[in-house]
Amino acid sequence: MFLRPSRFVAGLSLSVTISALLCIAGCGKKPAPPVPPLPVQVAIAAQQDVTEIGGWVATTDGYVNAQIQPQVIGYLIRQDYQEGSEVHKGQVLFEIDPRPLQAVLDEAKGQLAQSEAQSELAAINVARDTPLAAAHAVAQSTLDNEIKTAQADQAAVANEQAAVEAAELNLEFTKVRSLIDGVAGQAALQVGSLVNTGSVLTSVSQLNPIKVYFYISEQEYLALYARAHSGGRGDLLNSGSLIPLKLTLANNQVYPHAGQIIFVDRAVSAQTGSLRMAAEFPNPGNLLRPGQFGRISAETDVLHDAIVVPQRAVGELQGMNQVDVVGDDDVAHVRTVKLGAQTGTNIVISSGLKAGERVVTEGNDKVKDGAKVLPKPEQASAAPASATLAMVAPAARTNGSHTSQSPGSN
Repeated sequence: MFLRPSRFVAGLSLSVTISALLCIAGCGKKPAPPVPPLPVQVAIAAQQDVTEIGGWVATTDGYVNAQIQPQVIGYLIRQDYQEGSEVHKGQVLFEIDPRPLQAVLDEAKGQLAQSEAQSELAAINVARDTPLAAAHAVAQSTLDNEIKTAQADQAAVANEQAAVEAAELNLEFTKVRSLIDGVAGQAALQVGSLVNTGSVLTSVSQLNPIKVYFYISEQEYLALYARAHSGGRGDLLNSGSLIPLKLTLANNQVYPHAGQIIFVDRAVSAQTGSLRMAAEFPNPGNLLRPGQFGRISAETDVLHDAIVVPQRAVGELQGMNQVDVVGDDDVAHVRTVKLGAQTGTNIVISSGLKAGERVVTEGNDKVKDGAKVLPKPEQASAAPASATLAMVAPAARTNGSHTSQSPGSN
């Protein structure tokens, strides 16, 4: 018995359809394999004593700066020094035409000679008439007048002597001398110029030692003051001579001589909120010149038992500093921390982290909160046993969802 072709085809189609449905139901996709732990490098948060270093922008100035001005009026006839050279106290730098003042001196000497002659004559008259007046040969009134004339002539002599001394002094002032030992600057006026007591001819600066000015903030001043009166280290204000200062020049080279604080201004600036301070540095060879810029640094305090981690372990998100802390179960958790001072590639954590905890230093741009990680310790520790920290605010670099601190940025 044969089936009809149409029924055979229909039955075959139904069988294929059922088989396909059964295959779909029984052949679903396999579940995704678990995500392997993310390999990261970790460092141990170290606890140690670190030295805190303050840093401030500084400018140099002469220890003593003298403006060289003439004390008489006249024409410059000679410049007796080489610009930029070292000069000594009393050395002649300029000469003013002395002829007018020489004439004044000659006239004053003539007046003095005339007054001295009159005084001598008055003295002779008094000496002659004194015994005559006693013998009533000359009226007493005549003797009295001669005595008063002699006294007036003596006063005139003293006056003329003072005029001669003033003329001699003015004649000496035609030689304009340096008031200090130092380096003389460029001449402001040239030979042939008419000068007076208000003219500035040049300036001389004492350069060895040299002054370096810098400003500390009001907050730094208050902190230093509190530390000074609590018996701690870093009495920068009252024991400045005992604290060595380091000067870094504009070419990032450290000046080879240490300095010391010699001056603290009386008031905090109302405009800037800072306090001016002056330091003294030896300057053999006059390497430092007024007007140079640099950076002063000094040890201000010691932080005991500070928590130090590599700076690259710290990131920033929405104004908050964060680190990825890896627990004993190798699970990373994001934690907000408060930063302290930094040094090189390390930074102090003021709060939010404990000594001995592991922080992610490499791969933290890929770590998510609660993620399983495969920690690998760094080759070196987070910081040496004793570190020196600079009070410099770190800058930031963006790494995915975190922003890590870049050492040495500002």
